[in-house]
Amino acid sequence: MNEQAKCGLFTREGAQVPLQGVEVTGELLGGHARVRVTQRYRNDEKKPVEALYTFPLPSDATLSAFSMTCAGRRVAGVVKEREAAFRAYDDAITEGHGAALLDQERANVFTAQVGNLLPGEETLVEVEFLQTLTAEEGSVRWMLPTLVAPRYIPGAVHGDRTGHGSAAPTTRVPDADRITPPTSLNVDYGLRMDLLIDVGRDVVVESPSHRITVAKDGTRTRVSLQRDSFLKNFAGNEVALDRDVVLTMRNANPDVMLTPVVTHRKAEGPGTFALTVVPDLLNLATTPPRQEVVFVVDTSGSMSGDSLPQAQAALRLCLRHLREGDRFNVIAFENAFRSFSAQTVPFTQRTLEQADAWVAGLKAYGGTELLEPMVTAMKAAPDGVVVLLTDGQVGNENEILEAVLAARGAGRVFSFGIGTNVSDALLRDLARRTDGAVEFIHPGERIDEKVVAQFSRALAPRVTDLEVRFDGVEASELAPATLPPLVDGTPWTLFGRYAQAGTGSVTLKGKSGREPFSLTVRLELPAQSDRPVVEKLWAAERIRGWMDAGLVGRRAEAMKERIVRLAVEHQLATRYTSFVVVEERQGDRRASGTPETRVVPVNAPAGWSMFNQAARGEDDEHVPEGGLVDALAPAPRPALRRMASKSMPAPAAMPGGVGRSRGGAVPPPPPSMAAPAPAPARDLGPEPTTGSSFQAEFADGSGPMGGRAAPMEQESAKNAKKDKGGLFDRLMSAAKPRKAADRTLESAPELEARREQKAEVFYEQEEVLPLSVADASIPTEDVGGLLGQQLANGLWAGTGEGPEPVRQARATARVLLVLLREGITSSHPLHGAQVKKAVDALLALASQLGQAPDVAELALGVAWLVAAGPRTRGRIEQAAKPLPGLDGRLGDTAALRQHVETLATR
Repeated sequence: MNEQAKCGLFTREGAQVPLQGVEVTGELLGGHARVRVTQRYRNDEKKPVEALYTFPLPSDATLSAFSMTCAGRRVAGVVKEREAAFRAYDDAITEGHGAALLDQERANVFTAQVGNLLPGEETLVEVEFLQTLTAEEGSVRWMLPTLVAPRYIPGAVHGDRTGHGSAAPTTRVPDADRITPPTSLNVDYGLRMDLLIDVGRDVVVESPSHRITVAKDGTRTRVSLQRDSFLKNFAGNEVALDRDVVLTMRNANPDVMLTPVVTHRKAEGPGTFALTVVPDLLNLATTPPRQEVVFVVDTSGSMSGDSLPQAQAALRLCLRHLREGDRFNVIAFENAFRSFSAQTVPFTQRTLEQADAWVAGLKAYGGTELLEPMVTAMKAAPDGVVVLLTDGQVGNENEILEAVLAARGAGRVFSFGIGTNVSDALLRDLARRTDGAVEFIHPGERIDEKVVAQFSRALAPRVTDLEVRFDGVEASELAPATLPPLVDGTPWTLFGRYAQAGTGSVTLKGKSGREPFSLTVRLELPAQSDRPVVEKLWAAERIRGWMDAGLVGRRAEAMKERIVRLAVEHQLATRYTSFVVVEERQGDRRASGTPETRVVPVNAPAGWSMFNQAARGEDDEHVPEGGLVDALAPAPRPALRRMASKSMPAPAAMPGGVGRSRGGAVPPPPPSMAAPAPAPARDLGPEPTTGSSFQAEFADGSGPMGGRAAPMEQESAKNAKKDKGGLFDRLMSAAKPRKAADRTLESAPELEARREQKAEVFYEQEEVLPLSVADASIPTEDVGGLLGQQLANGLWAGTGEGPEPVRQARATARVLLVLLREGITSSHPLHGAQVKKAVDALLALASQLGQAPDVAELALGVAWLVAAGPRTRGRIEQAAKPLPGLDGRLGDTAALRQHVETLATR
């Protein structure tokens, strides 16, 4: 059998793949991170081989160094134009020398080729990158992706293969064979990590993704990973590369984390500066304008497992941050898409309940055809807000981005990356190009915190139409060239160059709504400064802006030449430049002949049930042959057995050239199934002419694998039952709409009938009872439960005596009093938006409370206590003038607090 048929996981002699492990080291210092990823290769065969490994890096990273260590000798790499770098690599391998090449395939996907690995010899390949750290909500977040997960590849097969990926190039994803590494269920190499965190003060370091070990030395913190106990083949503190590594640092002051001005300048030549502003725009806050919002939720097969339920929970919270008068719609997509409504509808209690029920019925299957639903959403709200919830695993990112921008007016895209292994490049580009934002929600993180932070940003005060003016100093070559808006509490950075040292100021001018805005910052540009990272970050931001220019023809060629010059000057890897390193060898260490290529397989992503089912050794009856997309079919079909004992036939060589690939003919993609259509049954047909929805040939020789929809749904239900009672299930259980605390939308027989019709539900619903307002303290997850019961009008449903306005005002005041006891007011970084919505609703209701003065005093008194802004408190004081019980108490916090506590017990 051809040795490449197993995608390099094992050779014919049973030797291990060349990649033995990955180690991450580095420092998180001040406002940036400097991280090194070391790949350790060892050739256990009897002849030289070439290793090819496709791996991810953060899409906002700037590659700053590349090196190779062989036989104890370290050789630094250099940046060259992409094709020139490949020729240098190819020539070195042909002449018997050692060499390594690093290509950027996408903003977050890279391929390392390491040639002429000698028998019995260990080789280290080191990649170094830089990242700017930003502070949000008083904390800092750092994320490192660990594998290139399978993704949806649309389009018809077209063009010659130039890579070793599982998918073939298509008309819509011409580089599909370079971004789809083979996947294995039995990867033996792991990840180690050792990071130093030094931000000048003590911080609490946590990880929602992994178990970590934290060692303190004053204000310095060293963080390493703890070994996954179920991975028997791993040694020491190795973990599987099957999910993102996420670290959060709490209680860090943004002013400490982000130096306002950082510079770099040698004795001669121009200097470079980075100006960071964390704007405080709270005083500019006004009643938010009416919003038009379209939610776009991914229900493709890659969202199966934990991802779709997380998206449903996040969407439920998103809906509750809308205000009556806003308009909204929900679009769910896989191969096709469907909408909650034919057009946007007003946000009311009725449409909220209907949307809750519609979202709760979503199921995961099919491919990730994101293009049409995103364009439809943007056309529905060209000047509004589009909220995307997805795992972002698609191949045609550029096509989607350009189509969305073409349909956009002034609309903004706010994205949630759900689950593990999110491909962040598309989501970050959508946020950056539309002045939106992106949040990544990993297993173990509180969904509500991410959602609220995101919506707070979407509705936060912002300054647009920015202009910058320098006084006393001269600056040029600013990046980004098009200034993004200032958003309250969100770090904003401007890079630039200066020829002469000096002290002056920079003034930012723009508009906040219709009001003018101006901010002046002192700027000191020294004659000498040693922060070379600033220069690389400036160059990377400059290149990023040029790449977004979208030029064509001769201007595009001129721009490409400009990018290559700047990237080579500052040694940065880009789409047009690559790192290459050559180790010149003599004597016996010089290889002869062409080394055979060993393609390194990657792990199956954690949390993707289509993989985990096979990893757990499910019965073969549940694992039919065919592409992974078969696992996502919406209807049951006859069971097909996977013949695990049979070897895959050796693939035939592809006709035509092999482009930049080495090691002989590139294997063709595995046979795959066409994207599924919602139909009762489907026959297995011949190999299609379209790209595969999920190309994931397994590197252990078992071939493509999938599973029926029904077993996956049963497994999801089984897992959900285990977690019953947690915050997630409490959030989702409230999807059973209620118009009041003592009244449900459906009768018991109706509910039972609906449950019988949908026996394959993902989760169990349970009743969430309102908390007692007398509770002095409540757990954090119960705060989420309370907020999850807020009605569309911003109030809470109430019981007891009086008309509905009185009951709702009484219940809302009592809930706000409970939140106040927990320190949650309208200025709370996470829950403040919902508190402010409730305060505004009580103010609107005050005129209807004339026949219940005690309730009016309770409502307005509590509203004054939880309202942080003087403007809102002034409105409350105006509304409270007819109420003698509040006379003299508004303004006296202690007396008012005692008064409302007494009223709340009546």
